[in-house]
Amino acid sequence: MSKLNLPEMMNYIIGAVFVVIVFSIAYAYLKPHKMHHARPLSTLALKGSYLIYLLAILVVIYLASLRGGGVSQVFDGPEFFVFLVVLFVPTAGIFSRKIERFSGQRVRYNIIFTAVNLVMAAVALVLYRF
Repeated sequence: MSKLNLPEMMNYIIGAVFVVIVFSIAYAYLKPHKMHHARPLSTLALKGSYLIYLLAILVVIYLASLRGGGVSQVFDGPEFFVFLVVLFVPTAGIFSRKIERFSGQRVRYNIIFTAVNLVMAAVALVLYRF
């Protein structure tokens, strides 16, 4: 095992702090502890699955950044395009949940994006692993 010098250790620490800060901001924005009065279960499932997705994607990015060339070396070619889709689709889904057009079908929307979030978290982990 190689010895770590101070700049490498600081990279590990700063990366971990960044993961905690981003996750805390997302938790504060989503407020999963506040139950929606009309759709409590589907809203909780959507918010919980997004937080699971976010934790998975943050860990994948953190681990990929610690490797030699960073994210661009871990995900190259078509894998990088898939990674970008995995990165942006769930976030677009969570931000667009309050659009008026979806208000009549919010339960269906919540269930669909709950599944999307869980699938995208699994895809991110599989992409990193293989």
